[in-house]
Formats: sequence, structure tokens, C-alpha cells
Amino acid sequence: MPKVFIAPATLAGIGGPYLQILRDAGFELVFPSELRQLTEDELFGYLKDIPAALAGSEPYTRRVLEAHPKLRVIARAGVGYDAVDVKAATERGIAVTITPGTNQDAVAEHTFALMLGLAKDLINQHLGTRAGTWPRRSNLPLRGKALGIVGLGRIGKAVAVRGACFGMPLLAYEPLPDRNFVAQYGIKLMPLEQLLAESDYVTLHVPLMTESKEMINRRTLALMKPTSFLVNTARGGLVNEADLLEALRSRKIAGAGLDVFEQEPPIDNPLLQLDNVVVTPHAAGGRWWPSAAANGRRSRSSTRRCGRASAGEPGRSRTRPKPWISL
Repeated sequence: MPKVFIAPATLAGIGGPYLQILRDAGFELVFPSELRQLTEDELFGYLKDIPAALAGSEPYTRRVLEAHPKLRVIARAGVGYDAVDVKAATERGIAVTITPGTNQDAVAEHTFALMLGLAKDLINQHLGTRAGTWPRRSNLPLRGKALGIVGLGRIGKAVAVRGACFGMPLLAYEPLPDRNFVAQYGIKLMPLEQLLAESDYVTLHVPLMTESKEMINRRTLALMKPTSFLVNTARGGLVNEADLLEALRSRKIAGAGLDVFEQEPPIDNPLLQLDNVVVTPHAAGGRWWPSAAANGRRSRSSTRRCGRASAGEPGRSRTRPKPWISL
């Protein structure tokens, strides 16, 4: 019986339709013993003789792929290909699939959780109240404040819908815009530099590619208002963390909400020590609630893709470089 390796720790021991789909396809299920994201070296202990992997954000590097010749499909329970060396996978005939359209609402909600946490100084007020200091102070609104959305794909659109509900003027940078959606929500399209200069809240929703790597850096941070906030629920590599640290320490921007980091989990990262930063553990996609709708849709979708691809059927497989497509 062929085996499928189910890497996301949050699916371990959790029942659901995806399990039956895999069993009906004739797979034996293999789960990791670690209840966290696996490292490159740890993958070696699980992928021997495995033809199919239902993947999270663990790194499927060239080294990993070359050491496991029986691997035929990597079905990501999420969006984005940056955790997989797609070139190496293509060379070896390994199908790489994603699950678009399954977590945009969860990410958009999390984006606003971070924005509200920053605007209302929620963490500091929570800690002060618990400590008995009763730190009543003024806070900031979202209403009437310009929301700059970098990347107007499925997730960016979900953020825009919620921003409109909060009464926020909507700005966006998007190389391939959906003109009907833009018109429907009155979104102002503009170059990235202009968006950074005019926004009160900037939120990132683009893939990590050569063109977007460290797009937030010393130069682009200098364009932002000193009263503005940066939110990143996309990929850590979009931001130069050293430059962000300097901007936050010197109050060149007011604060940042970060769900993703260059290194995950972040180890001894000085950003974690700042009082104008709100952080979460790459949780925006809803994956920490395995019974939630987002995780259920993702697991079922990636499971079906895993079964089809391992059987040799075509799917949404990344086999060559593609143009910019926002998350």
C-alpha cells in the first residue's frame, strides 16, 4: 500500500473528510511525531519510500527531493510555492500543487486582528490592566484611515471588502488588477511608492518571488508616514527585518503586525522585544483551528490534488516560472 506523509502538525490526530479521501485512494497515512513545523533535516526521517506528501510550510529543498526518488507529488495545504524548490521538483517530475481559494477569509480576518491590536494598543493595555496599572489612554481609529493593500489577489480582495466595512479609503498596488472589483469598491490603484507614502495602514499580500523579495526595506520604509503601521501576513522574506527593526526603534513608522518571519520560528529575533510590534506564529490561515472551515477546505482540496497527481492525473502543478499572481 502506498504511503502519504501528512506533514502539517495541526492535522495530526484530527479526523475529517480528508482522511477518508486518502484512504479511499489506497493510501496508508503517516504523521510526524513532532507537533510543529519540521526542519529540512527532520524531513529525511519521514520521506523514505513516500510517493506523496500533504505539505505545510516545511522546506522541500533540492537536497530533500534528490534524496527521495520515490516522491511523486507535494500537495501544499496552502498557497504559495516558496517552501518548495519548484525547479528541482520539475527536474525530477514531481508535481507540486497548491490550494487557492481556501483561506483568504481567514487571512483577511487575521490581518484586521493585527491592525486593531496595533490601533488600539491592545497588547500593552491588556498587560497593563492585568498588572493593575489601569493604563487608560487614547487609541486610534481604523475608520477614515487609508488602507494600502499591496497585492489584490484573493486575500487582498478579502481585506479590501473588510476595509470598506470599516469605512477605510482603499488604495492598492496590483500589477494585474481585477478592474471590475476595483470599480465596485472604489479602490485607487497606484504605484507601490505612492501607496506607501499615502497609507495609514499598509498590508502585504503578494507572493515571495525574486521581484518581491525584501520589497519592504530601508528605502521603502522611509516613504511611509511616521504615524503609519505595517502588517505582514504573507511571507517573511518580503521584509528586510534589519531595516524594519531600525525603522521601528527610531519611530520612523508607528508599529508593525507580523504573522510571518524570515526564519520560522524566529529565534532571538529583536523584533519580538519591541512594544510597538504585535506578533503571531504564522497562524493567519486558520491552521491552528483544525476544525475551522478554512483548514477543512484546505485539507480536502490538497488531499484530492494529492490523490489525482499520484495517480498521474493533471492538476494545478507548478512546472515553470509564472508571472506575478497576488495571494
